Amino acid sequence: MKKEYDVLIVGCGAAGLYAALQFPEDVSVLLISKRELTLSNSSLAQGGVAAVLDKDHDNFKLHIADTLIAGKYKNNLEAIEVLVSEGPQDVMRLKEMGVAFDLDEKGNLQMTLEAGHSRHRIVHHKDSTGRAIVDVLLEQVSTHKNIEICGHTMLYKLDRTDRGFLAGLLLPDGGSKIIAAHYCIMASGGIGRVYQYTTNSAIATGDGITLAFMLGARIRHLSRIQFHPTAFAAENDRERFLISEAVRGEGAVLLNCDGERFASKYDERGELAPRDVVSNAIMLECRAKGSEKFYLDITHKDPEFVRKRFPMIYEKCLEEGIDITKEWIPVFPCQHYLMGGIDVDLYARTTVDRLYAAGECSHTGVHGANRLASNSLLEALVFSRRAANDIVERLKNEDNAPVPAFAEHEDLSGNTLPHGFRTEIRHIMQDCYFVIPKPELIPEGVRRCKEILTDLTGGEYAVDRDFVEARSLATVACIVLEEVQKQNEQN
Repeated sequence: MKKEYDVLIVGCGAAGLYAALQFPEDVSVLLISKRELTLSNSSLAQGGVAAVLDKDHDNFKLHIADTLIAGKYKNNLEAIEVLVSEGPQDVMRLKEMGVAFDLDEKGNLQMTLEAGHSRHRIVHHKDSTGRAIVDVLLEQVSTHKNIEICGHTMLYKLDRTDRGFLAGLLLPDGGSKIIAAHYCIMASGGIGRVYQYTTNSAIATGDGITLAFMLGARIRHLSRIQFHPTAFAAENDRERFLISEAVRGEGAVLLNCDGERFASKYDERGELAPRDVVSNAIMLECRAKGSEKFYLDITHKDPEFVRKRFPMIYEKCLEEGIDITKEWIPVFPCQHYLMGGIDVDLYARTTVDRLYAAGECSHTGVHGANRLASNSLLEALVFSRRAANDIVERLKNEDNAPVPAFAEHEDLSGNTLPHGFRTEIRHIMQDCYFVIPKPELIPEGVRRCKEILTDLTGGEYAVDRDFVEARSLATVACIVLEEVQKQNEQN
């Protein structure tokens, strides 16, 4: 690892990897992942990527309209127009790189339907699209000599300098190092681990959002959290695997504890309503029936089709003792995605000079109050490319002289972090602010999360991975709940 880089990219999901590939060979890039390189929310994305690729049956206006409807018209229209109009070229570039999107019998890209979409426009690789994309991007990155990629490397601090940033890194061997970078792209993922149950991977503790916040970047709409209606209802696992939107798109129906379809009682679109609508329907039906038992039923479809179309879901459910070709899939809502984050413009620029953000940690305004299915990978691609291209132009035109001498190491020792902070934060968030929030619990949740954050920041604890994640979760919980409390007071 060198002392100084042109660009630091934090996160190895679709946004971080795709951004890295945009830089020419004379731009030095350090790409870090706090766990193994393949562990990211992008890798877990099942459904696919939404893009208008068949203009005989689809168009940009329809994709924009669907995105606005799902987002309750609280979206940034300019950002959607960029997403929808530029996204197809990025999807086709992935195909050229070698992503094996599923093809129809004529050899054309096969496009499926997902909830909230008015047309078949989701390209996919079976039911593991995200992993297929990440694997190809990782392979591409490994061939670029200007990109240094480091797994198990965690950012614990980010300080501004006149010419960029000083970044504190926790290294795989347990040591630490401070490096300089002229620019930083935060692509660190979401905040799912602030909840007791989530579809997110273990990396999703809001670290990038927290560090940007500490640096003074504007954070917007962090309380816009999406709860997916159909996560597998495992008994004990905190990380629950997703039963993709595409399963309902292919005809699966949602059943209550009595085996009755019910979604149409709450919205005429039934099972194919946007995610927040279906999640709300489940919670209202839960109250009406006094039961948390809900199921997806796709047993009426041809078993061979189901196994071929959803091989990963089929295998994962088998591991849980459920054959989805013969049995109902137990499901229940859980935390899935973040629509808010580090506020950025159309070039992914934050309010802090030289700091960019892309992917789930960013707030482009594309998603509004609720993300339309399969727009997330598209957003990661489009806006990470725009961030990188903007940096390339700035590198050509600005003075990027070496950063003055700085200490490459600092003492991170301190008190041992007590157990229980993160568990308590998760319980607070699950109780206060789940699918249907409980306003009466918010003030006490704010008070306690602030208390935990004060203890963490003032306790002179050793700076290690546990401390950084606990600080992130406490910070994120405070921002979310304070935002909700303010909204409640205004109403």
